[in-house]
Amino acid sequence: MCPEPAGQGRRSYRRHVEVSATTVRKGAPVPTLTIHPTGEKIFLAQGETVLEGLYKAGYAYTIGCRRGGCAICKVDVHDGAFDYNRPVADSVISDEERTDGTCLSCRAVPDSDLTIEMRDNCLRLVNPFLRQINEKARLRAEALAAGTTTKE
Repeated sequence: MCPEPAGQGRRSYRRHVEVSATTVRKGAPVPTLTIHPTGEKIFLAQGETVLEGLYKAGYAYTIGCRRGGCAICKVDVHDGAFDYNRPVADSVISDEERTDGTCLSCRAVPDSDLTIEMRDNCLRLVNPFLRQINEKARLRAEALAAGTTTKE
């Protein structure tokens, strides 16, 4: 494993102090991703990036390198907190963008529930079957968190 460049370690980004509670599965917090303005909710696995979660749920949008180097996958975070799972160069996302809630979806791993807005409204459902699976998993997790069970 290569050493991290000086000043490029794992950083936390907090958009909003009052963050809603995350769903809990097997004792670990599981974030839910909400798409603004549609309100669509995506169930994410722990440690999963925003991009991975959206693709796993059957959605697609314009992306580039998937490594945090091109900045095509930028989204605006309205609420929630996230970390980057790998270093992100200052040339890709500016200090101003870091503080105003912009994130690279290919590297952003939610620490809590996250509300995002796509920059060019290009999010599209490409696999409805995956969306159904995601919805069932989210409902099961919410039922477990509430102490109830579902029949499935």
